[in-house]
Amino acid sequence: MQGAPVIVVNANTKREQGRKAQLGNIQAAKAVSDIVLTTLGPRSMLKMLLDPMGGIVMTNDGNAILREIDVQHPAAKSMIELARAQDEEVGDGTTSVIILAGEMMVAARPFIEKNIHPTEIVNGYFKALEDSVSILDEIAQQIDTDKKEEVMKALQSCIGTKFAFRWGTLISDLSLQATRIVLRGGNVNKLNLEIKRYAKVEKIPGGTLEESCVLEGVMINKDVTHPRMRREIKNPRIILLDCTLEYKKGESMTNMEMTKESDMTDALQQEINEVALMCNDILKHKPDIVITEKGVSDLAQHFLLKGNVSVIRRVRKTDNTRIARVSGATIVNRPEELQESDVGTLCGTFEVKKIGDDYFAFFVDCQNPTACSIILRGASKDVLNEMERNLHDCLAVAKNIYQDPKLLPGGGAVEMEVSARLLEKANKVEGLGQLPYKAVAYALEIIPRTLSANCGADTVRVLTELRAKHSETGGLYFGVDGNTGKIAKMNEINVWEPLSVKKQVFKTAIESACMLLRIDDVVSGIKKKQQQSGRQGEEEPQETFGDQRDG
Repeated sequence: MQGAPVIVVNANTKREQGRKAQLGNIQAAKAVSDIVLTTLGPRSMLKMLLDPMGGIVMTNDGNAILREIDVQHPAAKSMIELARAQDEEVGDGTTSVIILAGEMMVAARPFIEKNIHPTEIVNGYFKALEDSVSILDEIAQQIDTDKKEEVMKALQSCIGTKFAFRWGTLISDLSLQATRIVLRGGNVNKLNLEIKRYAKVEKIPGGTLEESCVLEGVMINKDVTHPRMRREIKNPRIILLDCTLEYKKGESMTNMEMTKESDMTDALQQEINEVALMCNDILKHKPDIVITEKGVSDLAQHFLLKGNVSVIRRVRKTDNTRIARVSGATIVNRPEELQESDVGTLCGTFEVKKIGDDYFAFFVDCQNPTACSIILRGASKDVLNEMERNLHDCLAVAKNIYQDPKLLPGGGAVEMEVSARLLEKANKVEGLGQLPYKAVAYALEIIPRTLSANCGADTVRVLTELRAKHSETGGLYFGVDGNTGKIAKMNEINVWEPLSVKKQVFKTAIESACMLLRIDDVVSGIKKKQQQSGRQGEEEPQETFGDQRDG
């Protein structure tokens, strides 16, 4: 037994330890950040991704690109998660967070090669993060959210780097209008949830992008159930149900014993009476429109048509709650429990229009609606999908501004300012922690460097000038103009970013870099090769693509 090696880990697993694992992680993080490096700033490039189903994704949204990429390395997978977390939390800054995290990892490389313990590096990083966040709070400017032009400053900067910028203020107008409508509901703290729930984006291919609009009401992709029902009603009385308007079948198996020929007719008559009773409960409130989430039988349609009522059936639960918010109706479970107060009367016009091949029901001209539909028109599905992604980012920025109305100068000005101030403070940091602290300060310069590189500017000259400007007092607003690559004052060219987005970028990037640096052992299990005999017909389940894989 003396010379025999003790094998603990399965022979089929791949294992990296110590410095090799750390340098491997740094390389993986850098590789992921290089993917999205060219998609930062207004002169950014688009990426075209082909999925296994043959669909095409064209975008420069960091999260959308990384979501579609399948990677093997565990550190790279964790980097891709960052973009998703950033997207869910604040909606914007997905590209910045990946680039910054990749640069933070690269900045730690020389220390690991010099055998400095990762804990020392991490301590320096965390100290730098604390100081950075306090500097951000210090230089942030309060704005008045009631003034449209002040909010538009930040929204335009968010859209400035996107495909939708070619259409001027179109997307930022839509998102501001939608956010203000949802805000009437009153709960600013839950605005994120409210926007997802009550501002629905409807994409209709065809038409031009200029036809996109925000409805003061709701639109659903449904038609009335009977061709003779009214398709246009002014000031309708609306009843919302979430039950079926059909004869209820018995719960368990029901046997009927018939002794004379009229029994069958009586049984059918009973069904008719039951449905008629249900419809009478509805009709006594004199509605113009009845909308239900479940089915409506032909018989119920007949009775309701007699009462001159338009019926829409099988509406989604989410659409029904939006109609309730714009019309003032209450969703009722049983027709016999209907009261006058449950009838919605706040909707000004109901009409059904045909757009393209589909019928759409519009509930518009509502009084103070607290939900809305954003209609996007465009030439092709690819354009519409990209516009929707841009709109999602813009809505998120609008939400951030209303929740925390503070702005910071964009264009890399904040990063340069934080970098300059951290370098001043670095001399007061004691011990080994001073080196990684300085490394964070230099790593932050990657944002202005990438911005100027994407414009084709002379990066070294631009960065040297920027450093000089920020080392003087009053140089806070100097950053890179993403369109020309020259240095400009951000408050003059109106490039701003919400404080919450910037804070999230810094925190996510530095914290994730710290987490990855503390990994010193990577064990990845490799699947055993399938035996050839008898198992050729069985194939391994393929990993699904995009959203399904992400769960």
